[in-house]
Amino acid sequence: VNPSALVPTLIPINSDTGKSDESKAVYESLVTIDFIDQISNAKGKDRLVSEDPYEAARCRVWADKVNRDMCSPYYGILVRKEDSERKEHFDTLIKGLTSFSQELEKTGGPTFLADGQLSNVDLALIPWAYRYYVFEHYRGEEYAISTDRFPQLEPYQRWYDHVMEIDSVKRTLPDKEKYLIHIGKYADSSARSKVANAVRRGVAAHELDDE
Repeated sequence: VNPSALVPTLIPINSDTGKSDESKAVYESLVTIDFIDQISNAKGKDRLVSEDPYEAARCRVWADKVNRDMCSPYYGILVRKEDSERKEHFDTLIKGLTSFSQELEKTGGPTFLADGQLSNVDLALIPWAYRYYVFEHYRGEEYAISTDRFPQLEPYQRWYDHVMEIDSVKRTLPDKEKYLIHIGKYADSSARSKVANAVRRGVAAHELDDE
């Protein structure tokens, strides 16, 4: 159904037969967000992709940037064995979060779009931003992300504090202690998932094609 055998993968159910229709599967995180937004017929601030053409284009550009510069380095920091390689990924992440902070200032926050409207950009970053705490646990204090160390990330921190208090976000977040156990196999190089295998080969997570 999904050539990469990864989640998310959406498979529609035929309303007449009640059976799944795998010929119309939709996959890739950012694509599924766009798809759900389209079929939901959401309007105004309930949309995840702005009705304004410029803002919609800006969001698509930044959702891709978040995926490349703020999500993909997560696995490089955990999986790569050489500290120099880990730090390279960490530096990419900090640069990405700095750019994100600067972009947040353009609309005044607390979300990427004005007036607190959640967007595909926010949803692209939220799961990974929540998980950044694992870096300090597995890689040490030099991998901690805080405004004490990186004062330019104040806008990002305000964004983080806001989105993590949204009820619909809270319901999706894993228990931190349980997640540390789960992700430990990436940190100790014992993970054999497609993502881990690809990152060990030097492939960026967002470019995964593990055929």
